[in-house]
Amino acid sequence: MTDLGLIPTLEKLFPVPAKDTPVDLVRFACHLREVRSVLPAVTWLTERGYRVGFNLMQIADRSREEVLDLALAACEYPLEVLYFADSMGSMTPDDTTRIIGWLREQWDGPIGIHTHDNMGLALQNTLRAHTEGATWLDATVTGMGRGPGNARTEELVIEAQALRNRPANLVPLMALLRKYFLPMKERYGWGTNPFYFLSGKHGIHPTYIQNMLMDSRYSEEDILAVIEHLRRTGGKSYNDNTLYNARNFYKSTAQGHWSPKNLLAGRDVLILGAGAGVSEHRIALESYIRKSKPIVIALNTQSGIDEELIELRAACHPVRLMADSETYLTSLRQPLIVPFSMLTDDMRSPLQDKDVLDFGISLSDGFYFSETYCVSPSLLVMAYALAIAGSGRAKRIFLAGFDGYREGDQRNREAEDILRLFDEVPGSPEIVSITPSRYEHLKQVSIYGM
Repeated sequence: MTDLGLIPTLEKLFPVPAKDTPVDLVRFACHLREVRSVLPAVTWLTERGYRVGFNLMQIADRSREEVLDLALAACEYPLEVLYFADSMGSMTPDDTTRIIGWLREQWDGPIGIHTHDNMGLALQNTLRAHTEGATWLDATVTGMGRGPGNARTEELVIEAQALRNRPANLVPLMALLRKYFLPMKERYGWGTNPFYFLSGKHGIHPTYIQNMLMDSRYSEEDILAVIEHLRRTGGKSYNDNTLYNARNFYKSTAQGHWSPKNLLAGRDVLILGAGAGVSEHRIALESYIRKSKPIVIALNTQSGIDEELIELRAACHPVRLMADSETYLTSLRQPLIVPFSMLTDDMRSPLQDKDVLDFGISLSDGFYFSETYCVSPSLLVMAYALAIAGSGRAKRIFLAGFDGYREGDQRNREAEDILRLFDEVPGSPEIVSITPSRYEHLKQVSIYGM
């Protein structure tokens, strides 16, 4: 509807005066670049009997001059309240004081605040705003809201008892929590967590976190890697392509220059995953490696055993590569198998001084093994490492630390599909887990019997 223009859009949204509708207050939430083009809507709505508020979004990183300019512009319109939002959940109480101080240099009307709880500071920021003179304080029951949620009504009500010097009847609110809101919170999962804390700390749009948490393909490591990538490159505005491209990066024709066959042909290969099984059975694994001398490939930056026993590392997720590049250079001595020639220049640059083995990858519905590249059904490094061993004509593939996930987790299904598809390739090596695993498709033997 924005293509209609401001007034035609308002006429479509508000076809009758306020007295003929249940709508009492209209509040616009605008990025600062949108404010001047939207402010004329205030006059139009006010003339039709609506109360109007204005909410300045993503204000935390704006300069004093920008805030003063927009506060001055707001004075020209019949606003009932001028809000500001801690859109990224990155503000501290001192930031709140600073913003209100700037607004007050030009705006003498009511001030409101809308906080997000990424860093667990939504209530503190709200209370500080009240101390600084804000009279419109947003809150939601149990903090219900997108991602990390907002200041919690129940906590604000408790604090308001002291602020107003009179008790409140909390029984109806608490009953509402128990009967409706807590079950919904359990089901839909709003509220802060360490990922949202990091997004607030680094000014990253919380929708990135929310979408990754709702997609079981993203492991904890994936989410942390994306956060680190966005910290470096900027993530204040959400762009769905950023996450899509991270998981669908290798769409071009696969290419590479290193053949794993020269190293792996006829050899047993041990792939180390991220599960606790590696550290829990470390002594037995190290004993087996020293005795049987398999080629040991660790996924990404995982270790869990003596570093001297790891010969290679494999990584393919583009975001993980950018996040872990410094670790590969400074802490991990092993050559890194990576689709190096398929990376963008900015991804290759941090790895220029690393001993890289360029093995390509492209994504399709199944596996295909070539001399210097593979086709894989998944961007999971587990699939990439299996394809390396398949292309290298390994004798057998042993897995350690592929513990699996709790029942019902979609990641179990994805890993099972990878194992099944690998097994369907004619002549593919046998895969055996030598530490406990929940994957039903996976043959298992005990490391203690090897």
